[in-house]
Amino acid sequence: MGPEYPENLSPHKPKSGYLTNIIDQVKTNLVLRSKWAELNGAMGDLGTFIPIVLALTLANDLNLGTTLIFTGVYNIVTGAIYGVPMPVQPMKAIAAAAISGSDFGVPEIMASGILTGGVLLVLGITGLMQLVYKIIPLSVVRGIQLAQGLSFALTAVKYIRKIQDFSKSKAKGDRPWLGLDGLVLAIICACFIIVINGAGEEEQSGERETAGVLGDEEIRLRRKRRVRKIIFSIPSAFIIFLFGVVFAFIRRPKVLEEIRFGPSSFQVVKMSKHAWKEGFIKGTIPQLPLSVLNSVIGACKLSSDLFPGKDLSATSLSVTVGLMNVIGCWFGAMPSCHGAGGLAGQYKFGGRSGGCVALLGTAKLVLGLVLGTSLVKILDQFPVGILGVLLLYAGIELAMASRDMTSKEESFVMLICTAVSLVGSSAALGFLFGIFVHVLLRLRNLSKINPVVL
Repeated sequence: MGPEYPENLSPHKPKSGYLTNIIDQVKTNLVLRSKWAELNGAMGDLGTFIPIVLALTLANDLNLGTTLIFTGVYNIVTGAIYGVPMPVQPMKAIAAAAISGSDFGVPEIMASGILTGGVLLVLGITGLMQLVYKIIPLSVVRGIQLAQGLSFALTAVKYIRKIQDFSKSKAKGDRPWLGLDGLVLAIICACFIIVINGAGEEEQSGERETAGVLGDEEIRLRRKRRVRKIIFSIPSAFIIFLFGVVFAFIRRPKVLEEIRFGPSSFQVVKMSKHAWKEGFIKGTIPQLPLSVLNSVIGACKLSSDLFPGKDLSATSLSVTVGLMNVIGCWFGAMPSCHGAGGLAGQYKFGGRSGGCVALLGTAKLVLGLVLGTSLVKILDQFPVGILGVLLLYAGIELAMASRDMTSKEESFVMLICTAVSLVGSSAALGFLFGIFVHVLLRLRNLSKINPVVL
């Protein structure tokens, strides 16, 4: 007979208990706080996702079906792991290089994604990313977030005002006032979101304090709060997105005839030495600073601000971004990352749990399997003005994260970092200037405390 163990010391129990804890945690992370609010929040990142994916598909022949399937899986997995609406976004610097350069095709895009992911994976596994996260001053992080938020907002205004040609990444002229993608439609959508969502504020505590009021006044206030609750629970972004889909079919009814059902074929992308070289120089080098600062450090800091009880580690985010690209890019999936902007957008529209992005991931997965690449025919007709409205509010929500700078010195560093990032169109350049100014101010403060005696 083998050795006997007390019930609480059984060698199998800890293992099964650990597995049970993991399953319980995943279930908790995917629980929807509010079904309509979480569904609404899932739309918050589409203002960034759709234009970039559409541009890469039209200009560079990106496999949209494969991208939807992989990014859908990424969404579901990250939602299960983190329990917050952590987004999956396109790598913007790589996308910009692909759209603007005729010699930067799918092999170069995937090579740059794999190399960027590999570097982030190493930084995460070795713990260097967490070290960087702890060292970088908050004022510099806020500067990067403010720059990214304002950049989103400015791009959104361009989407609203100008007719866009995503395949060439250019504007074709002023948008007409009337029509199914006119200025009036965009303005109505913007006003609708403002009425429903306001500035994104939570329920005011002052409203709860009125519970002690007696008589008719109490009844009137309770009715008012009930009406406000109903209005604020309307999924504004989801409704607007549905209208956009309907308008897409109305604008070009023949789209229905062009749809082909079934997933795209999976193929391993062949990358030559030239593709690896070009991908590294034109894609990886400009993307790495943006991924480190916005996708990992910025997203990590913003998540701790929005969800105080869920402090995500920079190590974990770096590893998940690395794995997404080291695996998916071999099959032609768009290089992807997390991002503070997407997190802000999804939070703005009601996303509060991992179930929010899991819903979005499920939708992507279904669309990728059912429609595949033919979905681009529908997206090409989607009103760009509506996408601009969604992106505008996502950008403003991200920029508003910088409002916690309380001292003039912190605000100075943040604004220097923001200004350089916007004018130079480089988060890395803004970061370097921000760090430099921060160090100078610290040295100046030290000289005040310990004056030099001659």
